[in-house]
Amino acid sequence: MKTIVVIEDEQALLKNVVRILKAEGYNSVGAENGKAGVELVRSELPDLVVCDIMMPEMDGYQVLEALQDTPQTALIPFIFLTAKTERSDMRQGIELGADDYLTKPFETDELIGAIEARFRKSERVKARMVELNDELGRLRQVLEAKDDLFESLSEELRRPMSNINVALKMLSDRDTPETRERYVKILQEEFARELGLLDRVSEMKKLLTPENVSLLRQFNMLVQ
Repeated sequence: MKTIVVIEDEQALLKNVVRILKAEGYNSVGAENGKAGVELVRSELPDLVVCDIMMPEMDGYQVLEALQDTPQTALIPFIFLTAKTERSDMRQGIELGADDYLTKPFETDELIGAIEARFRKSERVKARMVELNDELGRLRQVLEAKDDLFESLSEELRRPMSNINVALKMLSDRDTPETRERYVKILQEEFARELGLLDRVSEMKKLLTPENVSLLRQFNMLVQ
């Protein structure tokens, strides 16, 4: 059951909204002023807050700012409920981070519709975060595999170069057809091996697509 905190200084309206929300199946609790509302939200950690603007002790804007200063409450969906209808007041609330804005008087369907819309949006955001976490997990594995592969490739690339160097030295010291053929074969094998290692590097580079690199940078997992 989702919990909704209602912050409203008009007692009759507070009781009415709490009653409506309980009838809709929500766990609804109320606070009669901004200060009490902030304390209630911090203790309950609800799924959504419905808050009046013009209130004693703390107005709605101050309530929203206080909640956004605390990591545990900063992302809780927030709906302003007020009689103020001026465009500047609405804009101020939205700029502060409110998710919606209802004006009094309101119909029950308007209130429930606004709340359900916020919950649907929250569910979409949560689903997207799950997808991002899964994708980040995959990219972390790619980066770990890349680091392991490059370390292995670094060691393997040195070995053919060493063998090629030895073969070249032996070729310069041996002048019989048999020895030349033997060391030419070594050079050919080591050259092919070098090409294979370089192909592995190219395959790894394909994993670092622009999309993957952009996502890694967004989450500070790649130095820009």
